[in-house]
Amino acid sequence: MPTPSKPYVVLNSEKKSHRTKKELKQRQQGESRLATGVALKERSNVKSNTIAHKEFKRINDLLKNIEKNDAIYEPVINRYCLMIAECNELEERREYFFCLIEQLKSGFEEICDELAPDEKVEKLIEFTKEIAKLTGSMMSIDKILQTKRKMLLDIEKENIMTIAAALRSIPKTEEKSSNKLLEALNDA
Repeated sequence: MPTPSKPYVVLNSEKKSHRTKKELKQRQQGESRLATGVALKERSNVKSNTIAHKEFKRINDLLKNIEKNDAIYEPVINRYCLMIAECNELEERREYFFCLIEQLKSGFEEICDELAPDEKVEKLIEFTKEIAKLTGSMMSIDKILQTKRKMLLDIEKENIMTIAAALRSIPKTEEKSSNKLLEALNDA
């Protein structure tokens, strides 16, 4: 896969390019047409969620640094930040279930020491069923988390590819001006 062409800002800052001034100007105009010129805005549901808000600020700062904090990316970035917060909440819930299982195991061991042998079997069966339910809950959270992480990765890839695709869509060479004399002769 060929390397995508450098954006105008990079070409201009390097001050060494094989492109003509006309090509550079055309590239700059092409890039400016890919942006709305309106800054990225945080939606209220992202702002009200602490984790999503923190992630939005981080991404917005990064996008500002590369001059890509444009409103065209607003829905995707806001959605991405909310999904980060949702993943964090799911991870906390999974950790809670894990700690609960560990507490139940230690509590059960203490109780088993005081029980008669025939009661131990009944309690062990009951305890095993409850642990299986909690483990099942943890596994369902893991499945949801895995799905959300895949969605996050897809958004991350798409954002990168969208910016790269936008840069690739800008023509590398200047538009050839047609020779009107040759056109007139060919039409005759």
